[in-house]
Amino acid sequence: MKKIYEGKTKDVYSLDNGNVMLKFKDDCTGKDGVFDPGENTVGLKIDGIGRENLKTSIYYFELLKKAGIKTHYVSADIENATMEVLPGKVFGHGLEVICRLVATGSFIRRYGEYIADGTPLAGGYVECTFKNDEKGDPLVTSEGLAALGVMSEEMFASMKEQTLKITKIVADDLKSIGLDLWDIKFEFGYNGDEVILIDEIASGNMRVYKGKDIVPPVELTKLILNR
Repeated sequence: MKKIYEGKTKDVYSLDNGNVMLKFKDDCTGKDGVFDPGENTVGLKIDGIGRENLKTSIYYFELLKKAGIKTHYVSADIENATMEVLPGKVFGHGLEVICRLVATGSFIRRYGEYIADGTPLAGGYVECTFKNDEKGDPLVTSEGLAALGVMSEEMFASMKEQTLKITKIVADDLKSIGLDLWDIKFEFGYNGDEVILIDEIASGNMRVYKGKDIVPPVELTKLILNR
Protein backbone atom coordinates (compact mmCIF):
# COMPACT_ATOMS: atom_id res chain seq x y z
CA MET A 1 0.00 0.00 0.00
CA LYS A 2 1.06 3.56 -0.63
CA LYS A 3 -0.08 6.44 1.58
CA ILE A 4 -1.59 9.11 -0.65
CA TYR A 5 -3.09 11.45 1.96
CA GLU A 6 -2.80 12.10 5.68
CA GLY A 7 -5.94 13.62 7.14
CA LYS A 8 -7.07 14.86 10.54
CA THR A 9 -9.04 11.75 11.47
CA LYS A 10 -7.87 9.16 8.93
CA ASP A 11 -5.08 8.29 6.49
CA VAL A 12 -5.66 7.23 2.88
CA TYR A 13 -3.81 4.49 0.98
CA SER A 14 -3.97 3.25 -2.62
CA LEU A 15 -4.64 -0.48 -3.17
CA ASP A 16 -3.37 -2.73 -5.96
CA ASN A 17 -6.93 -3.41 -7.18
CA GLY A 18 -7.49 0.28 -7.96
CA ASN A 19 -9.58 0.96 -4.88
CA VAL A 20 -8.58 3.02 -1.84
CA MET A 21 -8.20 2.12 1.84
CA LEU A 22 -9.08 4.47 4.69
CA LYS A 23 -7.30 3.96 8.01
CA PHE A 24 -9.30 5.48 10.88
CA LYS A 25 -7.47 7.31 13.67
CA ASP A 26 -8.43 8.29 17.23
CA ASP A 27 -8.19 12.03 16.58
CA CYS A 28 -11.29 14.25 16.75
CA THR A 29 -11.97 17.80 15.62
CA GLY A 30 -12.48 20.30 18.43
CA LYS A 31 -10.83 23.08 20.38
CA ASP A 32 -9.06 23.15 23.75
CA GLY A 33 -9.87 19.50 24.39
CA VAL A 34 -13.59 19.92 23.69
CA PHE A 35 -15.22 17.95 20.86
CA ASP A 36 -16.79 20.11 18.11
CA PRO A 37 -17.55 18.68 14.63
CA GLY A 38 -17.63 22.25 13.31
CA GLU A 39 -13.98 22.94 14.13
CA ASN A 40 -11.34 22.60 11.41
CA THR A 41 -8.49 21.36 13.60
CA VAL A 42 -7.81 18.28 15.71
CA GLY A 43 -8.59 19.25 19.29
CA LEU A 44 -8.46 15.97 21.17
CA LYS A 45 -7.76 12.25 20.97
CA ILE A 46 -10.31 9.69 22.18
CA ASP A 47 -8.99 6.14 22.58
CA GLY A 48 -10.84 3.73 20.31
CA ILE A 49 -12.97 6.36 18.56
CA GLY A 50 -11.42 5.52 15.16
CA ARG A 51 -12.72 1.95 15.30
CA GLU A 52 -16.05 3.13 16.68
CA ASN A 53 -16.39 5.71 13.89
CA LEU A 54 -15.74 2.94 11.39
CA LYS A 55 -18.52 0.81 12.90
CA THR A 56 -20.92 3.74 12.67
CA SER A 57 -19.92 4.41 9.06
CA ILE A 58 -20.54 0.77 8.11
CA TYR A 59 -23.95 0.90 9.75
CA TYR A 60 -25.03 4.01 7.86
CA PHE A 61 -23.45 3.08 4.52
CA GLU A 62 -25.42 -0.18 4.64
CA LEU A 63 -28.57 1.79 5.51
CA LEU A 64 -28.01 4.07 2.51
CA LYS A 65 -27.41 1.08 0.26
CA LYS A 66 -30.82 -0.32 1.25
CA ALA A 67 -32.33 3.07 0.41
CA GLY A 68 -30.80 2.95 -3.09
CA ILE A 69 -28.20 5.67 -2.50
CA LYS A 70 -24.80 4.89 -3.99
CA THR A 71 -21.67 5.66 -1.96
CA HIS A 72 -18.01 4.75 -2.22
CA TYR A 73 -18.25 2.01 0.45
CA VAL A 74 -17.01 -1.48 -0.56
CA SER A 75 -16.04 -3.37 2.62
CA ALA A 76 -14.41 -2.92 6.03
CA ASP A 77 -12.02 -4.54 8.52
CA ILE A 78 -13.12 -3.45 11.99
CA GLU A 79 -10.19 -5.12 13.77
CA ASN A 80 -7.67 -3.01 11.83
CA ALA A 81 -9.95 0.06 11.65
CA THR A 82 -9.82 0.15 7.85
CA MET A 83 -12.41 0.57 5.11
CA GLU A 84 -12.03 -0.24 1.41
CA VAL A 85 -13.76 2.23 -0.87
CA LEU A 86 -14.16 3.07 -4.54
CA PRO A 87 -11.77 5.75 -5.79
CA GLY A 88 -13.49 9.11 -5.63
CA LYS A 89 -11.78 12.30 -6.75
CA VAL A 90 -12.43 15.17 -4.37
CA PHE A 91 -13.75 18.51 -5.57
CA GLY A 92 -11.00 21.13 -5.67
CA HIS A 93 -8.55 20.46 -2.83
CA GLY A 94 -11.35 19.07 -0.68
CA LEU A 95 -14.88 20.26 -0.01
CA GLU A 96 -16.92 19.73 3.13
CA VAL A 97 -20.72 19.76 3.01
CA ILE A 98 -22.63 20.57 6.18
CA CYS A 99 -26.35 20.00 6.64
CA ARG A 100 -27.81 21.94 9.54
CA LEU A 101 -31.18 21.06 11.04
CA VAL A 102 -30.71 23.37 14.03
CA ALA A 103 -28.79 26.65 14.26
CA THR A 104 -25.73 26.22 16.48
CA GLY A 105 -21.92 26.15 16.52
CA SER A 106 -20.13 28.12 13.80
CA PHE A 107 -23.50 29.04 12.27
CA ILE A 108 -24.33 31.02 15.41
CA ARG A 109 -20.82 32.48 15.56
CA ARG A 110 -21.44 33.88 12.08
CA TYR A 111 -25.12 34.76 12.20
CA GLY A 112 -26.01 34.98 15.89
CA GLU A 113 -27.30 38.55 15.57
CA TYR A 114 -30.12 37.20 13.37
CA ILE A 115 -31.02 33.87 14.95
CA ALA A 116 -30.97 32.26 18.40
CA ASP A 117 -28.89 29.20 19.23
CA GLY A 118 -31.09 26.10 19.04
CA THR A 119 -33.53 27.45 16.45
CA PRO A 120 -34.74 24.72 14.02
CA LEU A 121 -33.86 25.30 10.35
CA ALA A 122 -36.90 24.09 8.43
CA GLY A 123 -36.08 21.54 5.74
CA GLY A 124 -32.36 21.59 6.48
CA TYR A 125 -29.76 24.18 5.52
CA VAL A 126 -26.86 23.01 3.31
CA GLU A 127 -23.58 24.91 3.15
CA CYS A 128 -20.12 24.13 1.79
CA THR A 129 -16.63 25.00 2.94
CA PHE A 130 -13.26 24.47 1.32
CA LYS A 131 -10.90 22.29 3.38
CA ASN A 132 -8.21 24.84 4.16
CA ASP A 133 -6.96 25.11 7.74
CA GLU A 134 -4.92 28.27 7.13
CA LYS A 135 -7.99 30.14 5.85
CA GLY A 136 -10.34 28.64 8.43
CA ASP A 137 -12.29 26.48 5.95
CA PRO A 138 -13.92 29.36 4.04
CA LEU A 139 -17.56 29.15 2.95
CA VAL A 140 -18.30 28.92 -0.76
CA THR A 141 -21.57 29.13 -2.71
CA SER A 142 -22.73 26.99 -5.63
CA GLU A 143 -22.09 29.95 -7.95
CA GLY A 144 -18.61 30.35 -6.50
CA LEU A 145 -17.83 26.67 -7.06
CA ALA A 146 -18.94 26.97 -10.69
CA ALA A 147 -16.98 30.20 -11.26
CA LEU A 148 -13.83 28.58 -9.83
CA GLY A 149 -14.26 25.50 -12.03
CA VAL A 150 -14.57 23.20 -9.00
CA MET A 151 -17.97 21.78 -9.94
CA SER A 152 -20.89 22.64 -12.19
CA GLU A 153 -24.14 23.94 -10.74
CA GLU A 154 -25.76 20.67 -11.91
CA MET A 155 -23.23 18.70 -9.85
CA PHE A 156 -23.93 20.95 -6.87
CA ALA A 157 -27.68 20.37 -7.24
CA SER A 158 -27.10 16.60 -7.20
CA MET A 159 -24.82 16.89 -4.17
CA LYS A 160 -27.34 19.04 -2.28
CA GLU A 161 -30.22 16.68 -3.08
CA GLN A 162 -28.20 13.69 -1.85
CA THR A 163 -27.12 15.59 1.27
CA LEU A 164 -30.72 16.32 2.27
CA LYS A 165 -31.81 12.72 1.60
CA ILE A 166 -28.89 11.21 3.54
CA THR A 167 -29.35 13.64 6.44
CA LYS A 168 -33.04 12.70 6.70
CA ILE A 169 -32.18 8.99 6.78
CA VAL A 170 -29.63 9.54 9.56
CA ALA A 171 -31.93 11.91 11.49
CA ASP A 172 -34.89 9.50 11.27
CA ASP A 173 -32.71 6.64 12.47
CA LEU A 174 -31.45 8.66 15.44
CA LYS A 175 -34.99 9.83 16.24
CA SER A 176 -36.04 6.17 16.50
CA ILE A 177 -33.76 5.81 19.54
CA GLY A 178 -34.73 9.11 21.14
CA LEU A 179 -31.93 11.29 19.76
CA ASP A 180 -32.01 14.56 17.80
CA LEU A 181 -29.57 15.32 14.99
CA TRP A 182 -28.62 19.01 14.95
CA ASP A 183 -26.04 19.00 12.17
CA ILE A 184 -23.83 16.63 10.22
CA LYS A 185 -20.77 16.96 7.99
CA PHE A 186 -20.15 15.02 4.75
CA GLU A 187 -17.62 14.88 1.96
CA PHE A 188 -18.49 14.18 -1.67
CA GLY A 189 -16.38 13.33 -4.68
CA TYR A 190 -16.91 12.07 -8.19
CA ASN A 191 -16.52 8.52 -9.43
CA GLY A 192 -16.50 8.81 -13.21
CA ASP A 193 -19.22 11.38 -13.95
CA GLU A 194 -21.19 10.53 -10.82
CA VAL A 195 -21.26 12.62 -7.64
CA ILE A 196 -21.18 10.23 -4.67
CA LEU A 197 -20.76 10.36 -0.91
CA ILE A 198 -17.18 9.56 0.16
CA ASP A 199 -15.22 9.61 3.42
CA GLU A 200 -17.37 8.52 6.41
CA ILE A 201 -20.63 8.91 8.32
CA ALA A 202 -19.33 8.87 11.86
CA SER A 203 -20.33 10.02 15.33
CA GLY A 204 -17.38 12.42 15.24
CA ASN A 205 -18.91 14.25 12.26
CA MET A 206 -22.34 14.93 13.72
CA ARG A 207 -23.81 16.93 16.57
CA VAL A 208 -26.52 14.95 18.34
CA TYR A 209 -28.59 15.81 21.40
CA LYS A 210 -30.57 13.78 23.90
CA GLY A 211 -32.97 16.28 25.37
CA LYS A 212 -30.87 19.34 26.27
CA ASP A 213 -27.55 17.50 26.44
CA ILE A 214 -25.10 16.88 23.61
CA VAL A 215 -24.14 13.22 23.22
CA PRO A 216 -20.34 12.61 23.20
CA PRO A 217 -18.99 10.65 20.19
CA VAL A 218 -18.17 7.39 22.02
CA GLU A 219 -21.53 7.31 23.79
CA LEU A 220 -23.31 8.16 20.54
CA THR A 221 -21.68 5.23 18.77
CA LYS A 222 -22.79 2.87 21.53
CA LEU A 223 -26.37 4.17 21.33
CA ILE A 224 -26.42 3.77 17.54
CA LEU A 225 -24.98 0.24 17.47
CA ASN A 226 -26.29 -1.29 20.71
CA ARG A 227 -30.00 -0.86 20.30
